[in-house]
Amino acid sequence: MVLGWRRRKNNNSKLNVEVVIPKHFMCPISLDLMKDPVTLSTGITYDRESVEKWFDDGNCTCPVTNQIVRNFDMIPNHSLRVMIQDWCVENKQHGIERIPTPRIPISPFEVAELLIQVKASARGLDQYGCLELVQKMKRLGFLMERNKKCIVENGAIGALASAFDVFANDSVERNVSVLEEILSALNWMFPLQFEAHKSLGSKASLTCMVWFLKHQDLSCKEMSIVALKELLSFGDEKHVEALSEIEGVYELLVEFINKRISPTITKASMSVIWYLVSSSSHSSEKMKLAFVELGLVSSLLDIFIDSEKSLCEKSSAIFNSLCSISQGREKAYGNDLTVPLLVKKILRVSAITTDHSVSCIWKMCKFGEKDDERRVLVEALQVGAFQKLLLVLQVGCSDEIKEKATELLKLMNPYRVDLECIDSDYRNVKRSF
Repeated sequence: MVLGWRRRKNNNSKLNVEVVIPKHFMCPISLDLMKDPVTLSTGITYDRESVEKWFDDGNCTCPVTNQIVRNFDMIPNHSLRVMIQDWCVENKQHGIERIPTPRIPISPFEVAELLIQVKASARGLDQYGCLELVQKMKRLGFLMERNKKCIVENGAIGALASAFDVFANDSVERNVSVLEEILSALNWMFPLQFEAHKSLGSKASLTCMVWFLKHQDLSCKEMSIVALKELLSFGDEKHVEALSEIEGVYELLVEFINKRISPTITKASMSVIWYLVSSSSHSSEKMKLAFVELGLVSSLLDIFIDSEKSLCEKSSAIFNSLCSISQGREKAYGNDLTVPLLVKKILRVSAITTDHSVSCIWKMCKFGEKDDERRVLVEALQVGAFQKLLLVLQVGCSDEIKEKATELLKLMNPYRVDLECIDSDYRNVKRSF
């Protein structure tokens, strides 16, 4: 391969310089100068980044020999790298920069040794020793992506989650520094592995994360609420029950929704609320009622007005769940924005939001008093729901939503006489107070 550089000799003339890269300095995959040459078990040398991507893409053969690679160890070819660096120095006058000496990635053995020390320091409640080890692990992870991968793949999540549980069981306030550091490390290792769920889902760990939400700074709040979201996404009802029993957790989540102190906290809080109210646990109805009494229905409608897609989807899902109980529907009936906003979001945000909006209107009509049903149907007709429901059936939807939309159309039909549809594009709708 020949690379050409043009170097100015003086103001009136130019000198063309062509530099030939020795073939054995080039990676057989990328055909570029190797920066971190490594040799596979097949004896062929590649640039580390290129061959790692080759294997990450699902290939299991040596690109040059086409042999099946059974041992994926990559041995740094130091001799070749030094030769490439010397060649770069010799051709510096032609504009070639010397490749830096690559950092040596951490090995699975080194990770195992580090985790043994983490577990030992946790058993001995040595918070300062554990703090140093976790900080070292984070530094190694931030050095290069392959270090992060190696750390995660060799059991770090389970070990750190276990250590978090041990220190939280001892004392949150006494061990706050090491607990924060462990949670920070876990945040770049998500999604959680199975073995970490038991430790992070313990009463002590959950109480610790809620304590962080109450008392720590914004960064720690973000780490804690994201960790709770990841934990509950696993679908273990025991974790849902345990979190719901911690004093003040409902108030905190609604406060985060109302104040919107951080996009990360707002989105994660919405997810946590959704996991709570949509659970199949025996206290699900109690959770819904608690959120309704804290004014969540009105808060969700405020979010509905001007939020982006993901927040609209989450708020419509939670709103739909709260409409499953009579207290939730009562709050919805009492807010003048409910029906206009639900109709507005049909076919305007996403299929998910459309489904939940149709379901909410259906529940408010199906399970309400006769007067409430009539008022919802008339108001929905006035803001264009009939035409939108017809479109929902035409563009396609699930069988469940199709049945609900069809039933709503039948319920609306008697009220269509003498009612005119008004503009359903509520550009000037403001927040409720």
